[in-house]
Amino acid sequence: MRVVSSAGPASPVIEIKQASKTYRTADGEVVALKPLDFTINDGEFIVVVGPSGCGKTTLLKMIAGLLPVSGGEITVENRVVTRPHRNVGIVFQSALLLPWRDVLANVMMPVEVKGLDKDTYRQRALDLLKMVGLGGFERKYPWQLSGGMQQRVSICRALVHDPKILLMDEPFGALDAMTREKMNVELQRIQRETGKTILLITHSIPEAVFLADRVMVMTARPGKVDAVYDVPLRRPRTLDMLSDPAFVALTQKIRAHFSDSHLD
Repeated sequence: MRVVSSAGPASPVIEIKQASKTYRTADGEVVALKPLDFTINDGEFIVVVGPSGCGKTTLLKMIAGLLPVSGGEITVENRVVTRPHRNVGIVFQSALLLPWRDVLANVMMPVEVKGLDKDTYRQRALDLLKMVGLGGFERKYPWQLSGGMQQRVSICRALVHDPKILLMDEPFGALDAMTREKMNVELQRIQRETGKTILLITHSIPEAVFLADRVMVMTARPGKVDAVYDVPLRRPRTLDMLSDPAFVALTQKIRAHFSDSHLD
């Protein structure tokens, strides 16, 4: 593994310690992830890039407690992950909103599922909707919203129970290019205002560099960490930075990993 990172170990929130995943199938065992070692610190924005099928989503589900590890362990706030835990919010590529529930009711779903006080968290839901520019849309239904607006609702839903960690699996992959750029700017603003620790998966190298404090590059299956890069761009970031020489240089460096023979 090539490590190109100077990030220190201060305040680790997620620790991945020799964590691996092997699936047992009718045709035998399939190794999805080789042992991984990686630490994510409090308030960091980490983005994972890698080819399709390299185990990125598997890693996210293991951190969330939705899949068990086959070897090693993952800890969140010094507790070994063995089952789904409350201190994580998840955003998927599709907004997955229930069409018969209005915006506010969709955002409040985790509150209902976790048995939290509705009155307390209703105000938090309203505040989150206002923060993402959807104040006044509380009684609209998903079919009345654009794709980008629906994803903003799904982000509010993931944040409503105030988790420490936000896990995002290709959250903007289904959006058009212009909306995706706007959502990237919006997401970094949300992270700046909430201070959440974010782990995001993407196939877009420019998106990874634009959003991340550090970019983790994974190899083809069976996936392993090939390199970790610090992103030397100041925050807040603007779309003008897409032409910054430092931005261009890092995207080219990361892209070179996927033409290396050892990734075939």
